[in-house]
Amino acid sequence: MSLLSAEFIERGYNNRAACPDHPLWFARWAAESEEFRKRADARLDLRYGIAPRQMLDIFAAAQPRAALLFIHGGYWRALDKSQHSFVARPLIDRGVSVAVMNYDLCPAVGIPDIVEECRQAVAWLARHGAEHGMPTERLVVAGHSAGGHLVAMLFATDWARYGLSPHVLSAGVAISGVFDLEPLVQVSFNADLRLDTATARAMSPVHMSPTVAAPLLLAAGARETSEFVRQTRLLWDAWPECRPAGATEPLLVPERHHFSVLSEVADPESELSRRIGALLAA
Repeated sequence: MSLLSAEFIERGYNNRAACPDHPLWFARWAAESEEFRKRADARLDLRYGIAPRQMLDIFAAAQPRAALLFIHGGYWRALDKSQHSFVARPLIDRGVSVAVMNYDLCPAVGIPDIVEECRQAVAWLARHGAEHGMPTERLVVAGHSAGGHLVAMLFATDWARYGLSPHVLSAGVAISGVFDLEPLVQVSFNADLRLDTATARAMSPVHMSPTVAAPLLLAAGARETSEFVRQTRLLWDAWPECRPAGATEPLLVPERHHFSVLSEVADPESELSRRIGALLAA
């Protein structure tokens, strides 16, 4: 259990309070996503499982050379894939087909259930993605916030249990993730997460070993709370074998906070976008 005070932890992990402009970013993501869907080759609400929100949207490139699965954030309890279609826009132009997934949300389910749903999404894509323009022989997983945590959990998955090769993932991108969940036992919104110390530890990638031999890009906004910067460095230190070639530290994006950093993905000229492109080209 963390020795930090509950007040410090609440300030460190309550991103909406730390970023008062978050409604503007949510609105921007939704508007950009809606506009993109109007002109994209979109296959919406494809089902990868039987639970209510186990659906994903696929945006197929004209001549795809790789595929990326994006997992949205929202502290495992909010937001929707429809607000995140925009992340696919620059990738489609680079010949990368993109799937944006939903998952069931807390408190209707727990974080272990959400992790399992993400594993099922990867397994579904591995088996059916090619039918929808997703060449999953080269599959990258990316996520923001809670989605960053879920990406790391996919890197710590025994894929043989799903009938898949340990090489099912070619690379990963975890943006502004939480990789040690134990501090969240003390936050006010744990009323929805329903974490106890044992479950928080069991769902913390920093206490696991990666099973996927692939590079994992770790990034966060330089203006995030100190706890989110610390969380990113925690996994960087814990998983040296997953550091991308040539990287000497996690990517801290200047002048970006927890929400604004995600829009860097949609800017083909940004450093974050370039590093994602390098993973897809490697």
